[in-house]
Amino acid sequence: MDKYLCEPCGYEYDPEVGDPDGGIAPGTAFEDIPDDWVCPICGLGKDVFVKM
Repeated sequence: MDKYLCEPCGYEYDPEVGDPDGGIAPGTAFEDIPDDWVCPICGLGKDVFVKM
């Protein structure tokens, strides 16, 4: 699974880790994250993330 980078703040979404605090379980691919999920650092949406 690919990692994704939040371009504005530099947060890396790693699917092996997920975002447990944001309700995203480890092993969740970026494509499978709900569209209303936001970056846990800057609060922007999935549209600002780019594949690493």
